[in-house]
Amino acid sequence: MAFNTDDPNMLDEWLTVGPLSLLAGTSASHPRTTRLLGANLALWLDEHGKPHARTDEAELVIQARYDYAWVCPSGTPRHQLFAFPEYEQSGRRIVDCGGLGVAVSGLRVVENFLDMAHFPFVHTGYLGRAPHTEVADYRVETSSDGELWATECRFWQPQSSASSSHGDDVHYRYRVMHPMTAMLYKSCFTHPHEMDAIALFIQPVDEERVIAHCLMAYYDDDSSQADLISFQHTIFGQDKPILENHVLKRMPLEGRAETPTRCDAMSVAYRRWLKARHMRFGVLPA
Repeated sequence: MAFNTDDPNMLDEWLTVGPLSLLAGTSASHPRTTRLLGANLALWLDEHGKPHARTDEAELVIQARYDYAWVCPSGTPRHQLFAFPEYEQSGRRIVDCGGLGVAVSGLRVVENFLDMAHFPFVHTGYLGRAPHTEVADYRVETSSDGELWATECRFWQPQSSASSSHGDDVHYRYRVMHPMTAMLYKSCFTHPHEMDAIALFIQPVDEERVIAHCLMAYYDDDSSQADLISFQHTIFGQDKPILENHVLKRMPLEGRAETPTRCDAMSVAYRRWLKARHMRFGVLPA
């Protein structure tokens, strides 16, 4: 097997291998190279603009959606790719913030993405500030199609987005579609009845290294493309060293290696959700 895992959570699902924009000018004889699950991949577009991917052993099943290329390592996906209706909505700006490498399990990156408690301590002046440190109670549930959701979330923030200039309570919803793919929805102040959407697509290079891709679907006619991307890079740049300095690079699902606190309801639910899926890739062995 070309891939360094036998975990069906990775092999039988759709995993991103990066944005389609990086494949411009490629061909079968001059592909772009990357890594996924410990294997080398070659990626290219044919003369019709259709993406292709291959390992050293075989060509892979691949599709193009949401400006990204997605492969199913086993060739037999057990689910369709998740729905992202905000991507199709008229009036939204679709902004690809690019990929950033992080030397930690992708499960750690997703868990951090779901965590509001660190806002005032890690993202001071942006997503939080003392003394506004309390995480209000919210609901966590698993939908009928197996996705994990956190709803009725709210947190006071001094600057919730690139276009925000004052502090306010921000309402959030979180959604986990796959162990390596998640989304958050947050208050949109220019469209009070809508929510901006931020998608996190994790490309698992191996069990302790990933490329984290961020795609936004925003209602924002004022901020420049550079400002929107810069804001997200600032936030992620603050998270990156903390993630990479975890003593345990992989996610512990068993025992008492780590003990979540009361405010980490989504973290507890995410770990239970992973355990119910018998997740092995990127997990600390018991």
